[in-house]
Amino acid sequence: MSTSLSGPGSAQQTPGREPVRSGLPRKSRTARNHAPITATGLVVKVILLGLVVGIATWAAFPLIEAKEWLGLGILAVTTAALLYLYLTRRHIPAKYLVPGTLFLVAFQVIPVLYTASTAFTNFGDGHRGTKDDAVVAIQTSSVKQVPGSTEYALSIATKGDPATGPLVFLLTDPKTKQVYAGDANGLRQLDAGQVTASSLTGKVTAAEGYTVLNIGQASVRSKDVTSLIVPTDGGAIRSTGLTRAYEGKAARAYAADCDCIRDSESGKTWTADEKTGSFVAADGERLTQGWKVNVGLQNFTRVLTDPNISGPFFGTLAWNFAFAIGSTGLTFLLGMAIALALHSPRMRGTNFYRVLLILPYAMPSFAMLLVWRDMFNTDFGLINNLFGLSVDWFGEAWSARIAVLLVQLWLGYPYMFLVATGALQAIPRELTEATSVDGATPWQSFRAVTLPLLLVAISPLLIASFAYNFNNVNAILFTTDGGPFPADNPRNGATDLLITYTYRLAFGAQGAEFGLAATVSIFIFAIVAIVSAISFSRTRKQEEVYA
Repeated sequence: MSTSLSGPGSAQQTPGREPVRSGLPRKSRTARNHAPITATGLVVKVILLGLVVGIATWAAFPLIEAKEWLGLGILAVTTAALLYLYLTRRHIPAKYLVPGTLFLVAFQVIPVLYTASTAFTNFGDGHRGTKDDAVVAIQTSSVKQVPGSTEYALSIATKGDPATGPLVFLLTDPKTKQVYAGDANGLRQLDAGQVTASSLTGKVTAAEGYTVLNIGQASVRSKDVTSLIVPTDGGAIRSTGLTRAYEGKAARAYAADCDCIRDSESGKTWTADEKTGSFVAADGERLTQGWKVNVGLQNFTRVLTDPNISGPFFGTLAWNFAFAIGSTGLTFLLGMAIALALHSPRMRGTNFYRVLLILPYAMPSFAMLLVWRDMFNTDFGLINNLFGLSVDWFGEAWSARIAVLLVQLWLGYPYMFLVATGALQAIPRELTEATSVDGATPWQSFRAVTLPLLLVAISPLLIASFAYNFNNVNAILFTTDGGPFPADNPRNGATDLLITYTYRLAFGAQGAEFGLAATVSIFIFAIVAIVSAISFSRTRKQEEVYA
């Protein structure tokens, strides 16, 4: 029988068991997999988790007040999951993935879903709130002063900055001397200890929580003062100048028996149309103030079939493709040509030329767009003066489009030059030398070897550049602002892209149509996604061929 002796430090191996080192304490699996938490790390973790709990508590109260129980449940589950994740020593990968996922959901997924949901509504000017809000707005806007109307001493105040803060009427009842604060949400009584009023006129000179404006400050905001209406039971309070206000009677009132608005002076009625979110009269007249409702696919149908929208939409779509393809293609061709010239071994001073060539890329694009806009000025622009031309660049459709493409060429070719230079340096010179040995001309060598390998390397960047140029709002807004515009359609110009057309629909001077703008945004998203998917599919096939 043989005996094996083990010294201190030698390992004893038992079949089916983990080796044990004599003389050394055995560490637990938890201790082996996790480094000890330092005091600084613990403090940071406590602070961050405290912020999470604080934000969740702050967000819970508005949800409870609005009775949004689903949102409150999601908030509670998310907060509990975060506390469990970061208070335990498990799920290490999730500790790194969850923050990025939450930011992705908050800043990408939710805005996309909200935009998509808005596309199925009539949300826009005149259709922003609920039906009750619309009724209040209609009634208050029809308020008129009648004999016996109560008149108040008026002081104009704000909560915050006198120039930009929300306006508030501080009203003194001449009979009871009671002071009220009124805004678009209604009237509320103020305690006597909160205000200081003039004994002579009754006007409020100071109020706790408010900044009382002097005559000069109030005059600057006279338009806002005139438009402010304070709703009351059966009427509203409006100002007459800057020192007096009256409580008038609404000429139009809502009648629940017919679900309509009645005008007490003319007797005309407007019945509620739940499909369009408007009050409509028998002769087809609609009141401007409506409410937000779901309209289904109506916005999509309007974009595709309404001549006033589909015509500009499809015309803009065609130019949008031409602009994106032209901007990407022209900048790629120029950038590649310069990269090929500087890639030649016979070229000297390449570093100097590269510094000069990337200067447009280093300049702020919005500033350069404004400079180019001035350079294309018909009377004083550098382009016309330098070449002795008299072209009204931004006055005609095609000249404006050519000008925009030239600006994009100057701004975009340095980027393509940089990526083409990097891709060319990755192509082995042995391949091109082999083709020349076989008798190929430089053009044949470039077309058969260099260009395919170059496209394999930079095709994803070309696709990304196309997607960027498809939505390049700055290139249009800072140069042509979408113009020139036809006389019959001030919403859609010759150089408008779909994104600038959408912007004008959403925030145009003729009234915002957020639902319709969201619909166009969905079309833009779908077009870019389809084009990108097809391009990436062909790129993968090309990679397989030249792999």
